[in-house]
Amino acid sequence: MARIIYRVGPIGADWTVMRDGVLQSKHLTKQPAVDAGSSGARREWEVYQRPSQCLIHRADGTIEKEWTYGNDPYPPAG
Repeated sequence: MARIIYRVGPIGADWTVMRDGVLQSKHLTKQPAVDAGSSGARREWEVYQRPSQCLIHRADGTIEKEWTYGNDPYPPAG
């Protein structure tokens, strides 16, 4: 089963939460967007048992932080 990806990042002056490319919510500041994205990804695993991931992007587009829920074997193969 493929992971459901939540992405938190800026679009214009707003911070957005996207779920598999679909806009879920807009926020005026970063922290509420991070909270919404991480809780959405966590809920996917805890409630629905669907593997998920939350990626937090900086204003320049690079990844600042990520959380993975369910089905994340460590260490990775290879």
